[in-house]
Amino acid sequence: MKREQTISQEDPALASDIVQPPASEPAESGSKRFQPPAAIFKRVIRRPELRKIVPLADTTIYEMEQRGEFPKRFFLTPRCVVWDLTEVETWLDERRRASDADVVRRAPAPDVRRRRARPVRILLQGH
Repeated sequence: MKREQTISQEDPALASDIVQPPASEPAESGSKRFQPPAAIFKRVIRRPELRKIVPLADTTIYEMEQRGEFPKRFFLTPRCVVWDLTEVETWLDERRRASDADVVRRAPAPDVRRRRARPVRILLQGH
């Protein structure tokens, strides 16, 4: 409590971040600082961390962003691009639910008869 009194005596503007208990609550010993809820803090990630979380190529991510299928990146500075971690995690959860429900469109199986390398031998019946 001594430090709070010293700060408020030195400069009232510095004492503004000290939370005073309401009149209905008893004053506790020690200082109480404002603690914002954890939901307020936004965590952003840069490209190397995004690559660890989402194992897709940069061009695939870019194309999906353009189609609106992936969270949009934004610029912190002219040369620093980041993604919101909560948006990326939400996207991953949605993809998992869609995959579990067989909603995700899958690539068709390749036609092995059309490949040039390692052609498929046609086995004749009866030989």
